[in-house]
Amino acid sequence: MKDTFAERRLKIFFLNVQDFFKLSAKAVVRVFSAPFYYREFAVQFEKIGVDSIFISCLTGLFTGMVMALQALIQLKPFAATSYVGGMVCVTMVKELGPVLASLMISGRVGSAITAELGTMVVTEQVDAMRVEGTDVIKRLVTPRLKATVLALPLLVIFTDAVALLGGYIIAAGYDINPLMYYKSLPQFMVFQDLIEGVVKPAVFGFIIAMIGCYVGLSTHGGAEGVGASAKRAVVLSSVLILITDFFMTKIFIVFR
Repeated sequence: MKDTFAERRLKIFFLNVQDFFKLSAKAVVRVFSAPFYYREFAVQFEKIGVDSIFISCLTGLFTGMVMALQALIQLKPFAATSYVGGMVCVTMVKELGPVLASLMISGRVGSAITAELGTMVVTEQVDAMRVEGTDVIKRLVTPRLKATVLALPLLVIFTDAVALLGGYIIAAGYDINPLMYYKSLPQFMVFQDLIEGVVKPAVFGFIIAMIGCYVGLSTHGGAEGVGASAKRAVVLSSVLILITDFFMTKIFIVFR
């Protein structure tokens, strides 16, 4: 008896999930074994981290300004505008900072990783590396994984810091002095919130890197296939970031 269309699609989905986890496991294991390709790691860290500072800071600045403006409007009737700094801080550190920065990096870096590896696949550069005996996962995937996992938490810290600055720029217009703004920060924050704000982007970085590498190495169909793979990688990583954020938030709430 032949499989129905839905059954075939379901089998393909589970095979893709299986292959993704296989690639992820191999990449993680190879992080701890030589050769380490330090030069490739440095190049990828610059592309992923350093070159993304501007877009991350821009995202943080205007997000912080919008959050402060909305908070001030809501707090003003209760004469509680002095708490605006804490509200901006807890919102950015726990949720908006990691999620927004990761989504921006997903669009910028995830698509670039996919396009780069996809181009290498369709031009048979990856096949040539395999013929030469090069470990493709060790050479291409692991440096990008390490660079993304390390760079994204640092970018989120930049994003959060600039968001607080943007929030103060708006708060200053409501006669809130720097000391008042600063003192409101610890009133809404606990140490676990800082841990959450660093762990989340590290996990999101893993998702962005591995989705980009998996989709890139699975590319076929020439130049058109490269474009389709880049679009697919951005959509998949963005959706997985939002889903993962929900479940991680639930976990942190349980252990709070």
